[in-house]
Amino acid sequence: MKILFAVTFFIVALLDFSVLELGKNTIIGWILSVCAFLVFLYIFKVPLSDRNNWIKLLSWVCLFAVLVVIGKISAPPVRSIPAVSAKDPVSTGVVTVKQGDLTGVYNQDETVEVYAGIPYAKPPVGELRWKEPQEPDSWDGVRVCNTFAPMSMQQRTNPIFGSLTDLFVTHTFRVSLKDNFLEPMSEDSLYLNIWKPAGTAEKLPVIFFIHGGSLTGGQPSYSEYNGESLAKRGVIVVNFGYRLNVFGYYADEELAAESPNGTTGNYGLLDQIQALKWVKENIAAFGGDPDNITIAGESAGSSSVNAICVSPLAEGLFRRAIGESSGITAIKPYHTFRTLESALEMGKKIREEFGAKSISDIRAIDASKLVNTKYTNSAMTVDGYAITEQPYVTYEKGKNHEEALLNGFNTHEADLFMLFNKVSSDNYEKVVSSVLGEYAAEAVKLYPPKEVDPKYHYIVERGAEAKGSCNEIYTVGWFSYSHYTWSRYMQEQGRPVWQYYFSKNNGGLGSNHAGEMPYCYGNLDKQPDLYNDSDMQLSEIMMNYWVNFARTGDPNGEGLPQWDQYKAEECNVMEFGDNNSMIRDPYADLYPLFDKYQETLK
Repeated sequence: MKILFAVTFFIVALLDFSVLELGKNTIIGWILSVCAFLVFLYIFKVPLSDRNNWIKLLSWVCLFAVLVVIGKISAPPVRSIPAVSAKDPVSTGVVTVKQGDLTGVYNQDETVEVYAGIPYAKPPVGELRWKEPQEPDSWDGVRVCNTFAPMSMQQRTNPIFGSLTDLFVTHTFRVSLKDNFLEPMSEDSLYLNIWKPAGTAEKLPVIFFIHGGSLTGGQPSYSEYNGESLAKRGVIVVNFGYRLNVFGYYADEELAAESPNGTTGNYGLLDQIQALKWVKENIAAFGGDPDNITIAGESAGSSSVNAICVSPLAEGLFRRAIGESSGITAIKPYHTFRTLESALEMGKKIREEFGAKSISDIRAIDASKLVNTKYTNSAMTVDGYAITEQPYVTYEKGKNHEEALLNGFNTHEADLFMLFNKVSSDNYEKVVSSVLGEYAAEAVKLYPPKEVDPKYHYIVERGAEAKGSCNEIYTVGWFSYSHYTWSRYMQEQGRPVWQYYFSKNNGGLGSNHAGEMPYCYGNLDKQPDLYNDSDMQLSEIMMNYWVNFARTGDPNGEGLPQWDQYKAEECNVMEFGDNNSMIRDPYADLYPLFDKYQETLK
């Protein structure tokens, strides 16, 4: 019995402390839990030592109840994220923008100035919920911009689930009491952040970055989006928050009727364009060149870049585009885009879900309740204002705005999205038919059943003998095909385009979706133990390409491998991996099947 007690006690204590760490609970939780276990040991061994087993069992139940209460008491608090990691950072001088004066802070070595939480629009709350973004209010005095604004409303990931993802997928989890807090979240999130080289500057190129997250989540404060490294190389980096999910992409006929522009369903996209307008008007105050802005984005941020490239509202606001791992140039995009009819239909269902009879009713619903709608609003639409026609039609007409394009995709884009799908030889063709219709059989012949690469096999991977091949086909459908069509349109228009293929394995995400981000934005140092010297060298190469492109419209430069312009007939891409060189797109043989299938969707 003593051994059983000791083993049980040890397991319970281990589970409790694991939950506290994974759940980002505060130090008070650890202290109270230790006290609870010590008190339990004393009570169990002294006052209860001669009591019957039922009484002892009740004592275990009481211990569990106490631990639950402690977990609630020590839940992570909400805390704003500082713009820089330096303790007591030095303030910058005063910068004057259209709305007033502001200051930022220097980074640790004072090589970069950071301005965080600058409003680019009025808070979209109350009557402004689901309206086009409004010009921001002016302020008196000097606004201190040293903290990131709250992230946009979204369904918050449970801290334990998030930590488990960091532990087993991204490998970024570390035992620490420094991260035991949650980032604030609010409808009032239309703010932007600026990283610039320290000191006086003029006419610096600007990278305007749009974060990803399926248009339903994400935040600009994320460490992968930090702009310090690129700013040290002579560019200004801007990122920002925009309305997400039901707040950003809800569509309703009543909203369209009340809008002076007849728009609905694209509020997040309109926020992005409003932020771009603000940068165009004000970036010169920070030393940036308003006539040399490159819009950039990853995942849903890349789809948004693609949308801005076809939006009549964005004409003249930027010059070039960088798109990473997504786009909407297919005849029928596989994600982040939908018809207005389907958007309006979902809008009706959301009204019914909350029992709202009018826009006034649903505007009155608290944001914390509305964000938990069971319907996923993760797509833009043709609203006749921000987007006037299917994007591919605009590209066929040559009416898109970007004068040059740098874009690409990763080897294992679809793997994490397909984790819970079991794909065997028996159901392989059926699963593939979701992205290729009647051409699935031909794709299966091109890609015979193959298991998942062991380096990209996770403990929750359902697998089966055709899963690896299926992941490749879905990588094409969901991600790389959009870059193939985007690049092809640009080439046909005679506009320069460069395409990459990221294949680098590492201790983190590897070449999964978003795996390239810490390389091209220079944030490998945030998790240095996951990377080696070859990773650092690749990051230097990619950052230089990105900076060169933003500066001149051509990624090539002294000391870099030659990156040839894309030619559809060759399907030539720059591979970023162990060998950085031009190769034929590994999925080139699949694209004709996707072309045929997409033609059937017109």
